[in-house]
Amino acid sequence: MAETQTQALWWASESFWRKMAIWVTAGSFVVLIFLTFDTVKQITAGGKRVPAYSVINHRVDYVFDEERNFQVPVIGPEEPLFGKKLTEDEAEALVSKGKLTTQAKNCMGCHTLLGNGSYYAPDLTKSWLDPSWGSKEVREQSMVEFLMDPTDKLHNAIGRRMPNLGITEAEARATVAFLKWMSAIDTNGFPTNFQPIDQADAAPEVAVEAAPAVEVAAPVQQ
Repeated sequence: MAETQTQALWWASESFWRKMAIWVTAGSFVVLIFLTFDTVKQITAGGKRVPAYSVINHRVDYVFDEERNFQVPVIGPEEPLFGKKLTEDEAEALVSKGKLTTQAKNCMGCHTLLGNGSYYAPDLTKSWLDPSWGSKEVREQSMVEFLMDPTDKLHNAIGRRMPNLGITEAEARATVAFLKWMSAIDTNGFPTNFQPIDQADAAPEVAVEAAPAVEVAAPVQQ
């Protein structure tokens, strides 16, 4: 009877659970390695979700995708940042400088970038597409001027205010490059309910030619 009971409780033996613990730990370790390599692939610039740094040479828009049921980045025609087309190396250097600037100025102490940071100030993930900049024609310069000294800017006078962080023009331009690049990352619709700036090209002006003058004959005197 005792022997039968022992065989029936094999799953409760110490050796069984010791082996299970070893196998589960080893299996989890393998899965973790796979997920690590897959994650690195997904977040590396130049991939499907995270575009190459040279994307700052193009228009970036945020358009609703019917199939995925949320907004996704759309890379459009060439629109070089600050009017200068950069090589991949030049673009990487500029974006990296902007990223380092946001870290040095502790932007995430108030803002959120890609879901990380604080919620005291506006989310910066798609700030390149924020309609608050007015129009796409003045956006670049407006962003640079705001970063260099936001204290006297109109949309900084409402609610929570951003202080002057002593950002130089070079740092501001690099930060704008970083923000434009970040706006091109596919974040699965994050942030939600975001309305991007209108980037439609203005219709070309059509020259209206004056109608040719029509000579009117003088009335014939009777």
